[in-house]
Amino acid sequence: MWTLLLLTLPTQPAAVRLRVWRNLKALGSEPLRDGAYLLPSAHDGAFTKIAEEVIEHGGTAFIAEMKPRLKAQDDELNALFDRTAQYTQWFESLQTLRADIKAMTEVDARRRYRTAADSLLAIERIDYLPGEARVQANTELASLKRDIDTMFSAGEPNPHQGEIPVRSLAKFQGKRWATRARPWVDRMACAWLISRFVDQSATFVWLTDIAKVPRGAVGYDFDGAQFTHIGSLVSFEVIVHSFGLQEDPKLKRIAAIVHYLDVGGIPVPEAAGLEWVLAGLRDLHGDDETLIAASNGVFDALYATHVQDSSSGTI
Repeated sequence: MWTLLLLTLPTQPAAVRLRVWRNLKALGSEPLRDGAYLLPSAHDGAFTKIAEEVIEHGGTAFIAEMKPRLKAQDDELNALFDRTAQYTQWFESLQTLRADIKAMTEVDARRRYRTAADSLLAIERIDYLPGEARVQANTELASLKRDIDTMFSAGEPNPHQGEIPVRSLAKFQGKRWATRARPWVDRMACAWLISRFVDQSATFVWLTDIAKVPRGAVGYDFDGAQFTHIGSLVSFEVIVHSFGLQEDPKLKRIAAIVHYLDVGGIPVPEAAGLEWVLAGLRDLHGDDETLIAASNGVFDALYATHVQDSSSGTI
């Protein structure tokens, strides 16, 4: 079943006409002819908002269900929504990225990876009839992520499934916390979170070999660690949830930034700036303890900024 939107756009204002066209394109609707746009019925909700705006400005809009009588006609309509060409173009750009990756820094490689992930997500948003091309694209993206992790961050944890156990703060005081050496965003953020919200007497061990965790140390952000990726959550988010800190709106915002910089997903405006600052700190400080002391100040400032924002109602 298909939904058809028939429009007569107002001649003025021109901004409305442009906005409607852009919204239809962003929605992934396909034109049958001038003024006639199509979507699979299961995804037609956005047509209503577009129609309301057109009518409000003096145009006409009519939404109707449509069912082709012939299979061949239905096949024609399905073909309009075949996104194979977009996936193919995306795949070709990914191969170019894969060929260039060895000459990049870690920051550039991960930034380009997120750009590729965002581009794929944009195609998926309008892929209403997904098929094998979408599966292959996601497989290739995951493969690229593994290659980048292997090249720049050996021991990057693989997410595992399961519930996040609730932990008692009282049982995690004065601990040694161990993670992989040369920390990057997730591990930096975890060290700040631990020292500020979990264990203010924490000391840290930077592992060059995750198989050599000191006896009694609490591991985080590596496979087999007590705190590591679970499902879609990165280690920072897991620690937040483990200690019941998830209702703090400022930590939620920081978690969103860390998540995006670590594994991609929904972009966050502050992410690019934080990434540049942390990359600069890592270039400046070869000693991990000194690096964490410096990055803690950045996260302190970020948290303080959102304290101010939350009081004004913008988080």
